[in-house]
Amino acid sequence: MTEVPASRVRRPNRRGQTTRANMLAAALTALASGDPGSVSANRIAKDIGATWGAVQYQFGDADGFWAAVLHLTAQRRAELFTDVDAGAPLRDRVAAIIETLYHGLAAPDSRAIENLRAALPRDPDELERLYPQTAAELYSWGQSWLQTCRNAFTGLDIDPERVREVAALIPGAMRGLASERQLGSYADLDVARRGLTNALVAYLQGTDIKTT
Repeated sequence: MTEVPASRVRRPNRRGQTTRANMLAAALTALASGDPGSVSANRIAKDIGATWGAVQYQFGDADGFWAAVLHLTAQRRAELFTDVDAGAPLRDRVAAIIETLYHGLAAPDSRAIENLRAALPRDPDELERLYPQTAAELYSWGQSWLQTCRNAFTGLDIDPERVREVAALIPGAMRGLASERQLGSYADLDVARRGLTNALVAYLQGTDIKTT
């Protein structure tokens, strides 16, 4: 994928910095509501009494605006996994990742990003064509998440390819469990998370599973 700057860098004065911060905060609040109509940079600007020109000055365009929103939430998310003990047994590390994601997916930032992603093109080529900066941020999220998993399992004798596969699996699996929690379910989600943890630990530890 072609590298594209995550957002256009400006050095605004203090008032400009406040305006930028207010726009990003308003975006997260609006997006977290789940309203499809909230995915509008122009509407968000109006919510805080700003103009479309102010958005363009701060972020360039809607693409730059959404990229900045993603970048901000990525910075916040990186702090969530600092509690994964790199000296703990494998099971404890996997359980910590599962629990962190399970509870984190209920947070406003996560709801905001899910709403934003739902409004963006599904096809990667179209996304990169229409929203190159936003696509670059999403790509960087995936790379950062893979590195987070590698760091979480450092010091353990685990096949790197299995770490990569598990890193690819966990986010989708956790969104499924988070959806069950949101919609209401007869399933015991504590048991589900324990089962997922056990399965991941067994796979990461296993030596007799053929991969293709």
